Amino acid sequence: MPGQLRDYFVVLPDSAAGAAAAGQLPVPEAAAGRPSAPDATGPAREVGDTLTVAHPSGRPWVVARPLVRKVSHLARGEDALVLIGPDRVPDAVLADILQGARDRTGLERRLARLPGLYHVVARLSGKSWIRGTATGLRRIYHARHPAAGTIASDRPAVLARLIDAPLDESALALRLLDFLPHPLSRRAVWRGVHETGAGYGLALPVAAPGTTAVPGPTEHRWWEPPPGELPLAEGARRVKEAIEASVRAHVGGLDRISCELSGGLDSTVLAFAARETGPASLSLLTVAARDRYSEDESWARRAVEAARNTAASNAPALDHHVIPADDAPYFYADLASTAAELNDEPHPVAPGRARAELLLGRARATGSRYHLTGYGGDEIFLGLPHAYQDLFHGNPFTAWSRLGGLRHQLGWPLLPTLKALLDRSAFPRWLAGAVTAAPQPVARTPLFSWGVRQSPHPWLTEHAKTLIAEEFRAAAEHAEPIDPWRGRHVDIDGVRMGARHFQAMEDIGMTLGLPVAAPLYDDRVLEATLAVRLPERISPWRYKPLLAEAMRGVVPDALLARTTKDHMSSDEHQGLREHAPQIAELWTGSRLAEHGLVDSRHLLRLAAEPFSPVLVEHSISSTVTGETWLRTAENAWPTSELPPTTTPSEASL
Repeated sequence: MPGQLRDYFVVLPDSAAGAAAAGQLPVPEAAAGRPSAPDATGPAREVGDTLTVAHPSGRPWVVARPLVRKVSHLARGEDALVLIGPDRVPDAVLADILQGARDRTGLERRLARLPGLYHVVARLSGKSWIRGTATGLRRIYHARHPAAGTIASDRPAVLARLIDAPLDESALALRLLDFLPHPLSRRAVWRGVHETGAGYGLALPVAAPGTTAVPGPTEHRWWEPPPGELPLAEGARRVKEAIEASVRAHVGGLDRISCELSGGLDSTVLAFAARETGPASLSLLTVAARDRYSEDESWARRAVEAARNTAASNAPALDHHVIPADDAPYFYADLASTAAELNDEPHPVAPGRARAELLLGRARATGSRYHLTGYGGDEIFLGLPHAYQDLFHGNPFTAWSRLGGLRHQLGWPLLPTLKALLDRSAFPRWLAGAVTAAPQPVARTPLFSWGVRQSPHPWLTEHAKTLIAEEFRAAAEHAEPIDPWRGRHVDIDGVRMGARHFQAMEDIGMTLGLPVAAPLYDDRVLEATLAVRLPERISPWRYKPLLAEAMRGVVPDALLARTTKDHMSSDEHQGLREHAPQIAELWTGSRLAEHGLVDSRHLLRLAAEPFSPVLVEHSISSTVTGETWLRTAENAWPTSELPPTTTPSEASL
């Protein structure tokens, strides 16, 4: 059956209806070669692949199918704490967190010391508290069940199944844009399913004494960006500690692990950090580029040579696997394979899924038990030009000096740069005009606004454009930025956008039976980065200066000196030509067209003209992603009812 959810958890109310809902949860197939289900302590019951943690009444509270992640659980009286993440948290640590927590604030203070990417589910004074991560890689959704009331989960499709929710055409239309900014990125693609914002948690109250009515859920902010006050040296120390702790949380204690070593700075850092965890075997995988001007492979080989030259006597066995360029599929290859996963929403993984599957498949063939990537490094450490407006308000002379270097690199004219720098437009006003039919800025236009201004693709229907415009207009009426400072808002929004997309990589790995992680998306890494003074964190003359300083002494200086970055745009354009017949098949019987969102005849013409100027100006990636995701979502479950995961009597144990 295509598109099954291979892992998820739900948080249920303490009621007979909640227990009955547990019996209606979908039963996914086991991923090939997946690890055995994790254990847990305390009043929990494991039935097959399902782990159930009970309410004090014995009814199911948390029901989880954690094929890769591990569940840690501890109860103290009627209070309890469940952590779902990459590593088993010792009972002593759980006890210390739970014992000193009198309320949500106290709980969060203690959780702040914990590295790793965890979902948190807590029960304090009878109320359930659920939250994901500030980076947005771990998210929370909730929906109103007709009988059980509010149910929460990390997977919106699970909730959509439980409440029989239809797809939301407006949310689908939004996903056809190249960029979906805050807060519209939170629009779930099923009606009646709601996403809790990153940095916010969800509180599920209990019924008042003597009543059966349960109030609806409330959101509370638990995370704030730290002030940027630290000097580079102190900030680099904290970043180093955060990266190393996150890597240990994912692969510490494992004997055979692998890393993607593209040759870029981020993957190089992760490879050296992984070596420090002491595995018996470390496999590094590099995909060679077709572009003869590419530098990634040569830098990857330098990194391997440096790692071998600096290896201690007890260093892990190091293998370097270079995948020939001709073995790597072009983008848009094997689009039908995207049906193997039901992602939370249309993520831009469809065009490159075959490439990702090749790399992860080769990693699994090495015997790796966990695969690390450097995803997140660009969003967290690169720094976008928008940050210079923040710097200008606090230190105009330094900002203008730095902008001189940036203007020289990007070709920004003087007067437009100054005008953009002095702009004070509020976030709601920017959001209301973020999607427009007006001509888009040329490459030499300064970028200091709240995000990316974009135009709808020309193959979108008027219906789709109207839905998109209405969504942006409605969101602008009540929108608040993530942070009052534009640069920090854009930086954090970019991190969260990248984190959402990476989850699709995790799902591909789960399909293949290989856990995949991006440790740089750890909250502690983001916090340590934002805490550094802005002029020391980014620079037009240095490439990712904070990351380079943080890993000095772990990564050889010669590798930290790289200032270039490769791109694969040629493989994408060539993929449009190589796989034009498969792309054309998508638009024959297009599901998006059936929903009235795209003009399939226009798309068919473009499929026959892969080098059309229209496709140079407008990427078709988001539309391909939307089409393939929609086909998977429509066929996610069979028409006949799936057997329940537990019977009502089992669920109460």
